Amino acid sequence: MSIDTSLNAAASITDADIFDAHIGGKLTVQSKMPLATKRDLSIAYTPGVAQVSRAIAADPKMHATHTWASRLVVVVSDGTAVLGLGNIGAAASLPVMEGKSALFKEFGGLDSIPLVLNTTNVDEIIETLVRLRPSFGAVNLEDISAPRCFELEERLIEALDCPVMHDDQHGTAVVVLASLINAAKVAGKELGAMRAVISGAGAAGIAIAEILINVGLGDVVLVDSKGIIHRDRDDLNAVKAKYAAVTNKDGLIGGIREALDGADVVVGVSSSKFVEEDLSRMNENAIIFALSNPDPEVMPDVARKYAAVVATGRSDFPNQINNVLAFPGIFRGALDAGARRITGAMKLAAAHAIAELVGDDLAADHIVPSPLDPRVMPAVAAAVGHAVQEK
Repeated sequence: MSIDTSLNAAASITDADIFDAHIGGKLTVQSKMPLATKRDLSIAYTPGVAQVSRAIAADPKMHATHTWASRLVVVVSDGTAVLGLGNIGAAASLPVMEGKSALFKEFGGLDSIPLVLNTTNVDEIIETLVRLRPSFGAVNLEDISAPRCFELEERLIEALDCPVMHDDQHGTAVVVLASLINAAKVAGKELGAMRAVISGAGAAGIAIAEILINVGLGDVVLVDSKGIIHRDRDDLNAVKAKYAAVTNKDGLIGGIREALDGADVVVGVSSSKFVEEDLSRMNENAIIFALSNPDPEVMPDVARKYAAVVATGRSDFPNQINNVLAFPGIFRGALDAGARRITGAMKLAAAHAIAELVGDDLAADHIVPSPLDPRVMPAVAAAVGHAVQEK
């Protein structure tokens, strides 16, 4: 699957092109073994397959070497928080999950199948995946609404003996950190001296806050639809209350305007817009990541008036912050290393690997490699594998 990310290519696509391409879905299953003769059938199916099944029954470790399960990633969603579409349900989310599975194959070399579940009950989702565990080797949670996604991921990690990651949280956070590492170099700032504002305290916003805290950023201020998250707010859910205790060191109150006053970085992961006057209150050589799709919180031409570095989630502007830079390599590295979990150390390693690929080409309009750069997945996978070995 090749991807043309140019603006002209996108502009030339018609509705008919899109719907015709999706007829019958985007995925298929193809046998690795020839099935043209009786001998082929005897080896691939009966009677030969019975020998393999008996061997696995006698030695369960052979399940990992003689089935595809140990290299198979399931992309799991309930369709409650599909990017740009919201709660559209399981069936309507399937085309998105098919696309994610296609990306796993193209960019990670991993087989993947989508599983959309017709339930939003956390217990039922966990029970379903526990019962299906012999069929797969890793779980990519996708487009599941907050705050349920936090509980679901945490409990699944404990329930399953394989890698589990909610990509909307951690894939986004990894690429944001990679981008920020390089943006800080361009802006002449030190991570430990910067204050970052995160507009949006859902799945992505919370995970970005967590990874920035772990890397030693000076301070992080989260802003949700009701304003700055601080210790004295009495309307916070358990997840937001947890981060209220470890963010916003100066006890700021108010909204996005007050949060941006004297800030070095702002990361937008909500539908809220950034007002020019508010952006003008940021420190010199600011960094603006406006990541909402398809409409960024502020357009790059406006953001550049107030920032040394600007990034979006779109492919038609410089500095696209795209999860495909992270998740294929993270899962590939975890599975190659036989990891049971995807840890914080593995995510940090992935972020640094992505940042380092830019090398001498670092510039204000080039802080991360292209999602199509063939070096990305091997570099991320190697870094993740090394982090597993260092445990």
